[in-house]
Amino acid sequence: MAEILSFCNQKGGVGKTTTAVNIASSFASHNLKTLLIDIDPQANATSGVGVEKSSLEATIYHVLTGSKSAREVIHSSCLENLSILPAKAELTGAEIELIDTSNREFLLREAIAQLCSEFDCIIIDCPPSLNLLTINGLCASTKLIVHLQCEYYALEGLGQLVQTYELIRAKLNPSLEIGGIVLTMADLRTKLAEQVIGEVKKFFGDKVFQTNIPRSIRLSEAPSFGKPALLYDPHGKGTKAYQALAEEMLTRFGLKKQEIKNQPQGETVQQVVSEIGGANHE
Repeated sequence: MAEILSFCNQKGGVGKTTTAVNIASSFASHNLKTLLIDIDPQANATSGVGVEKSSLEATIYHVLTGSKSAREVIHSSCLENLSILPAKAELTGAEIELIDTSNREFLLREAIAQLCSEFDCIIIDCPPSLNLLTINGLCASTKLIVHLQCEYYALEGLGQLVQTYELIRAKLNPSLEIGGIVLTMADLRTKLAEQVIGEVKKFFGDKVFQTNIPRSIRLSEAPSFGKPALLYDPHGKGTKAYQALAEEMLTRFGLKKQEIKNQPQGETVQQVVSEIGGANHE
């Protein structure tokens, strides 16, 4: 059965979707059959893997409202082994439409139940808010991946997210675990970044991934070309960081590793972390 990872933070602009797209593409490059589910009405994960939103006739909205099955809506992406369950802006109205639906928190879990044996990993890109769509993502998942920007204000919303996780685990999905904490937009040359990382590690300990994702113009540019960083800038620092983070996740979650396709090789996680620490801006 697939490992199902929800990428989540109620604060926007922390690199959540960028991480979802690039980890999904990294898993696919390891020959893991990967499904990326976009439940964010901004639909940036959809366009980030080369799917033209305006051409879509059916999306995750139609799956959640019951007019289509998940299998009918799945699209291929710009990468072999990576499929996408896409979204469009119409998803914004889903929360209101579904408010009186029975078991509304479990609509996504029920919709993808038959797909779990067809994929090695399923990644869910949640909206930047703690709403019904995010709750659906968490109820469908085995692991929660938390994203934190290496800035002071990012710590303020962490308590609310942890509280939501604990409520979901206690009342709706007792098998949900915190799979790890991803620190993004890190400039390790600053004391502030070091302080934020230190505070997060005090609270979460070894749940914090070793690899921090640096600020990178090339990472920001890639979505406008409809490509993950792996295809847009295969040898960039940001791409290498996501490759190293993917390696950590594969090891931590016990996902099988196979021959790597279409990615830079020959560097360990430790080497990449060391490089990023010395040069965070590209």
